[in-house]
Amino acid sequence: MRTRLVALATATALALVAGCGGEPSSDPAGTPSASSPVPSTPAPSPETVPLDDASVPLADRLTQAMATVAAGKPGAEDVREAALFEQTTARDLARGSKAKADAVLSALGRADRAQLTADIAAARELMVMTDPQPELPDWRILTPPMPDDLHPLYRKAQRETGTPWQYLAAVHLVETRMGRIRGTSTAGAQGPMQFLPSTFAQYGAGGDINDPADAIMAAGRMLANNGAPGDMAGALWSYNHSDRYVAAVSAYAEQMKRSPAAYDLYWHWQVLYRHQDGTMLLPEGYPEEKPVRISG
Repeated sequence: MRTRLVALATATALALVAGCGGEPSSDPAGTPSASSPVPSTPAPSPETVPLDDASVPLADRLTQAMATVAAGKPGAEDVREAALFEQTTARDLARGSKAKADAVLSALGRADRAQLTADIAAARELMVMTDPQPELPDWRILTPPMPDDLHPLYRKAQRETGTPWQYLAAVHLVETRMGRIRGTSTAGAQGPMQFLPSTFAQYGAGGDINDPADAIMAAGRMLANNGAPGDMAGALWSYNHSDRYVAAVSAYAEQMKRSPAAYDLYWHWQVLYRHQDGTMLLPEGYPEEKPVRISG
C-alpha cells in the first residue's frame, strides 16, 4: 500500500496482545507443601531482580519484566521500564546469533517463551525492511491514548467490519507505536494507522485521518474489503505489499490472542529509530525532548 515509517521496523517485533483469557505471562511455580524444602534462592520478584544487573541471568530478568507488565498499572514507571527491557532485549536477540536467542528462550517458562519467540521473529522481519538513516525523522512523538481507551475502538471496528481487533492493534503498533508517532511517511501516509489521503478517502467515511477512532475504523474496513477475517494474510498484504510485514503483524496479533498481557506489553513499547550512529529511542515529547542512543 505504501512506504512505511522507518522507525517501527526496529521495535523488535515480537508479539503481544490482550484478549480474553490465555496463559499467564509466566509459568507459575508449584506451591510447596509443609514437608517440602524451602528453596534457598527466592523466585524472581521486582525487588530481587534488577533489570539492569548484568550479573543476573537474562532469562530471570525477562521473567521479572513480563511479570511486572502483567501485574502493573498501565503507564507506571516500573511497567514502562519492564516493557522497554523486553522490547530492546527482543531486538538485540533478533540481531544476534540464533544460538544465543535459543539459549535464552530455553530458560524461560512456556508463556514467556512464546511471547519472546514471536517478538524476536517479528523484529527480524521488520529490521530487514529498513536501513539505518543518516538523519533523525521529522516527527513528533506523542503520549498515546491509554490502553483502556484504545481497546474499545478496536473492538468497535471488529464488530462493525469483522476484522479481528488484535490485528487492528498490531497494525497500529507497527505503524505508529499505537499513536506515539505523528508524522508523514516518505510516501505521504498520515495518521495513527498511516493512510495515504486518497486511500483514507475511500475507507474513512468522511472522518479525520488523524483521529484514532476514525483511522482504526477505516483500517477495519480496508482489511475487511481485502479478505479479513477469513484471509488475514491477504488483507494485511493489501495494507503493505510485503510478506515480512504480514509475518510481523501476524506474530503480534497472535500473541495478543494468546495472552491479555501482550496487549499491555505492546502498548508500552517505545519508538526505536535506526540511525547510522546507532539505535535511538525517541521519547514522548520529541523533538523537544532529545533522543537517547541505546545501542550501536
